[in-house]
Amino acid sequence: MENQNNTRNVDPQKTKAEKLNGRFALVGLIALVGAYVTTGQIVPGVI
Repeated sequence: MENQNNTRNVDPQKTKAEKLNGRFALVGLIALVGAYVTTGQIVPGVI
């Protein structure tokens, strides 16, 4: 039996979307930490 190298073709648009999604997630995390530092609450205005 021969070993066949199966290469996966990933759409470049999907990699861009995943990078953008990760960057927005990090921006949200930084906003969460900033809100916690300034107000002392995890969700400002709830309690």
